[in-house]
Amino acid sequence: MELDNEKEAYEFYNAYDGHIGFSTRKEYGNKVNGRITSRALVCSKEGVKGTDKRDVFRKTLRAQTRTNYGVRMVLRYDKTKAKYVVSKFVESHNHPFIIAKCSHMMPSQRQISSVLAIDVELASDSGISACNAYELMGRQSGGKESIGYLKVDLKNYLRTRRLFMERWHDL
Repeated sequence: MELDNEKEAYEFYNAYDGHIGFSTRKEYGNKVNGRITSRALVCSKEGVKGTDKRDVFRKTLRAQTRTNYGVRMVLRYDKTKAKYVVSKFVESHNHPFIIAKCSHMMPSQRQISSVLAIDVELASDSGISACNAYELMGRQSGGKESIGYLKVDLKNYLRTRRLFMERWHDL
């Protein structure tokens, strides 16, 4: 399979994993002269989480979420075709999948659509708090489970927008 750019490859794999019932993350990317030459997209439960040196001081440790299995799609940049080519695809999982009804709430699937982003920005500019804006969006869409993102995603979006606007204003 050939893809035009890395973003297109991520969107393809993210759509695939949302349909199947798992979440995706970017594992590594090798860069040469400013261009990503290879990238691994993996299941969010792939691998083993490293040990945290602060764990010695904790009374209760976090549960292990990784299952140490090599589910992945590896992309390589082909200079002759000027496209990204899928060089490796491993699809066998060793964990249960998320049911289709809940798959839109996995971290890689949660997105604020451009239409909802406009509503969120209008609410924020009108002085409505992020919590109240989230409540409003939930009521408009028929329930918070229908929005497609969490309150923390809304807060992160507004923070990113605010930082962008501050930097743009300084120019």
